[in-house]
Amino acid sequence: MSKTSIFNFLVKKDVRKILKRKDSDAGERGRALEELRASIFNRFRSSEVAKRQQQRICGPIAALTFNFIVAVGIIFINKWVLKSVGFQYPVSLTFIHYAVSWVLLAILNTFSLLPSSPPIRSARFTLFSLGFIMSISTGLANVSLKYNSVGFYQMAKIAVTPSIVLAEFILFRKRVSFSKVLALTVVSIGIAVATVTDLQFSFFGACVAVAWIIPSAINKILWSNLQQRENWTALSLMWKTTPITLLFLLLMIPWLDPPGVFSFPWDFNNSAAIALSAFLGFLLQWSGALALGATSAISHVVLGQFKTCVLLLGSYYLFDANPGLISIGGAFVAIVGMSYYTYLNVYNVKPPSGKDAALQKSKLSKENGEDHHEYGDESV
Repeated sequence: MSKTSIFNFLVKKDVRKILKRKDSDAGERGRALEELRASIFNRFRSSEVAKRQQQRICGPIAALTFNFIVAVGIIFINKWVLKSVGFQYPVSLTFIHYAVSWVLLAILNTFSLLPSSPPIRSARFTLFSLGFIMSISTGLANVSLKYNSVGFYQMAKIAVTPSIVLAEFILFRKRVSFSKVLALTVVSIGIAVATVTDLQFSFFGACVAVAWIIPSAINKILWSNLQQRENWTALSLMWKTTPITLLFLLLMIPWLDPPGVFSFPWDFNNSAAIALSAFLGFLLQWSGALALGATSAISHVVLGQFKTCVLLLGSYYLFDANPGLISIGGAFVAIVGMSYYTYLNVYNVKPPSGKDAALQKSKLSKENGEDHHEYGDESV
């Protein structure tokens, strides 16, 4: 073999080694970049980061305003669907609401737009309970709207406030200050006086309204506590609980709905009205979850009672309705109580000092990695 051939052989061999090493280095850099990108992606999609983003984007005022607007609209739409459209199947209407919500959530999940959920190993029973209670609460609410007037429906909400206070004290040892009890009492008296002229109900409707009170209170408490303590966001919690709610609503339909839902005239106008109601139902569930996560169960009930006053006074000033001076006076009394309650919530919250904030942050980081079994005594 000539010297030239040997030299060419060695050069080719060295070149192959260099190229192979370069390919290996490029592959390692590519894998490192891929791992870095996956790490950043997972970090931004983690439940804790998603919760902070939700709190930053949708604070208490935005969440309550969003829920207020949607809640006012859906009450009139549902009453219109049940009465004017003639869809006399309130539980089936609720089932359609949640079915549409689940489809919309599935679309968001398909495009990876849903925030990730925290580990559900220790919260499976809680999620199952929330899905079950949500089906009872929402189903009975629409049945109550069918058989009772809007005024009686809002009157029944008065009993939800003390139910929440009692349940939170029993479950989480939360205490309500005397000043807030006084404000909530004024609100309840004002709402009772404001709606006294619109108390049309049947015996069955009254029984449904009474049966709705406890599930409604527990439903709000669970939604609020899971978001505030367990790093759940509104959409991720809806995604996990909606299938359970659909299952129990399906079981409730034969018991609470009259027969004949499939013989209903599903023409374009009727279907469009029900579809609008279902879309508002999705927005109501989402906005309600945001409001409960940003505030508290009691604040959400107070918002619902404020909505009652706005509807009553708005109909008086804008549509020349005449609910009577007693009802108008009751609405103003309720608004005074709500204003005082809001003042207590806003101005009695003291920002933590540097030491307390560091201790709270350390405790929160510890709780995020452990189970949440102890809530301790709290004041609301």
